[in-house]
Amino acid sequence: MATYIVLANFTDQGIRNVKDTTKRADAVRELGKKFGVNMKDVYWTLGSYDVVTICEAADDAAMTAFGFAIGSDGNVRTQTLRAFSRQDINTILGKL
Repeated sequence: MATYIVLANFTDQGIRNVKDTTKRADAVRELGKKFGVNMKDVYWTLGSYDVVTICEAADDAAMTAFGFAIGSDGNVRTQTLRAFSRQDINTILGKL
């Protein structure tokens, strides 16, 4: 499974309905299962991003479809980062 870090900011709609953010996070976690994405952790943060999640997915296509589904609800805008574990990066470095 590949790891992804998703950085999210509330849209105007999302912040207007911020009281529902934990319920929305639960719904997004369930939605992820339909795409084969496991949303491992979710954090509400201070600073440049409002929410940070750590997800696992079989591949980029599954994660991209999941991201489109989240975005289409209109509550957040996301930036998704592919993340590599220490073991992953050591394997990559071994190819140099």
